[in-house]
Amino acid sequence: MDREKTKIILAYVAVCVIWGSTYLAIRIGVQDFPPFLFAGIRFLIAGALMFGFAKLKGMEFPADRKEIAKISTVGLLLLLCGNGLVVYAEQWVHSGIASLLIASIPLFMALIEFFIFKIARLQLMGWAGLAIGFCGVAWLAIADDLSGAIDALGCILLLTACFCWALGSVFSKSFERHGAIVSQISIEMLAGGVGLALVGLLRGELAAVRFTAKSLGAIAYLIVFGSIIAYSSYVYLLQKWPAAKAGTYAYVNPVIAVLLGAVVLNEGLSISVVFSTAIILIGVFIVQKSKIKAIKVTTVDMN
Repeated sequence: MDREKTKIILAYVAVCVIWGSTYLAIRIGVQDFPPFLFAGIRFLIAGALMFGFAKLKGMEFPADRKEIAKISTVGLLLLLCGNGLVVYAEQWVHSGIASLLIASIPLFMALIEFFIFKIARLQLMGWAGLAIGFCGVAWLAIADDLSGAIDALGCILLLTACFCWALGSVFSKSFERHGAIVSQISIEMLAGGVGLALVGLLRGELAAVRFTAKSLGAIAYLIVFGSIIAYSSYVYLLQKWPAAKAGTYAYVNPVIAVLLGAVVLNEGLSISVVFSTAIILIGVFIVQKSKIKAIKVTTVDMN
């Protein structure tokens, strides 16, 4: 048990720290490489590596076609719709600002669990947290001193990405899985990678591909750290923790992303950014605390 707890903690730290840095890597990469092919290559290579590793080690793969289809759907929601829209938006949206909007994912998780899957209930404190969190998002979207850092389209794309990622995360816990975690992750990555690559090809991005030192370095970093290590850790967390608890990585990601964006890319660290960060994270904290409390109350009632 102690060893498993250590693995869970290390997985959580990896998700918190590494995913905070991926916004910077994405922002750097899409300056020289078209977005959907950039993301597609990342997940196709990472998925192929994990698939090959699972086969080499003789790991069990899901055998049921319906289960494979559901796992692939999770990959499409998380990677094609979620990550793909983030990468597309970061062509012009600052990396730190993107991370702040993505920090609202737990808010979307709460709404999806309540309205769509009916697997959680929101108390008054939870609704208050949702209101506070989305007020922070609204402030970030309309702040006058963020001109050039984000626009209305970027905001819409990133909030849509939040919804898709939250939907995929909650859906991933709605069905029973079989096989090794590594094999399941490889299926998700390959499904998402194929979807992203197809979108890129249909958009005519192949003609705009430029292999530069920066873009190749960004892809390599995202494959090894962002995909294989951090994404695998996130999927592992979802199988060990409730989605709400696993989603608390959103407290740490924006802080790291904003600081890296300011230091490396000279992205402005304005009062609006600091204020929005505080409001969004306070809202997320209240929602998470409300949901955890509700789970504890439900457990006591059942006993």
